[in-house]
Amino acid sequence: MNGTPRGLNRFLLALLGLVLLAAGAGLVVLATVPSAAQWWQGYAGAQLDWLRDYENRSRLLLGNESWIWIAGAALSLLVVIAMISWIANQGKGRAATLLDRPGDADDDGAAGAVRISCAVAEQALKSALLERTDLLGVSVTSYDFARQTAVKVRVLPRQGVAPHKIAAEIAELVEALDELLGLEVPVLLSIGTAARSRFTKAERVR
Repeated sequence: MNGTPRGLNRFLLALLGLVLLAAGAGLVVLATVPSAAQWWQGYAGAQLDWLRDYENRSRLLLGNESWIWIAGAALSLLVVIAMISWIANQGKGRAATLLDRPGDADDDGAAGAVRISCAVAEQALKSALLERTDLLGVSVTSYDFARQTAVKVRVLPRQGVAPHKIAAEIAELVEALDELLGLEVPVLLSIGTAARSRFTKAERVR
């Protein structure tokens, strides 16, 4: 429901896993196959000699340092910026305002406005659900979804509690909240299933 780039995250994790798998397999081959170890020593030695020679030929006129180190520092800076941008994109989509509606002018001619924080709906639902003894855990969060604010309610019932009963009673709470606020709030209900809550869940949108 939030703006986290899940597709990109899965791709990066899969790519990192493949790289680590290939590196691990290569290390195993080098450690167990003598001919492969000898080939690697010769290949790596030749590449290291070429790199040292290229460093000597790429020194700057105004100093003794090679421009390779400057390029490496710039590349490292770009990688850091990309990682900061990637981290900043995680979990985007959280909302703070449930309703922001300009009001009509009052008798004095001054225009008013109606603004309701998401915390109102979140605290109202969470307080009502935490009083229940048949729930092990409750979380309520708000997100910007399809150009409007929606609320996600996740509950973890105790073992043996019927999920459909929980869903129906939470739907009644949401209807009461709608009447209290004077607007219909889109709600996504996620129900974990007792001991298997980490592996299976049911979701319901209202």
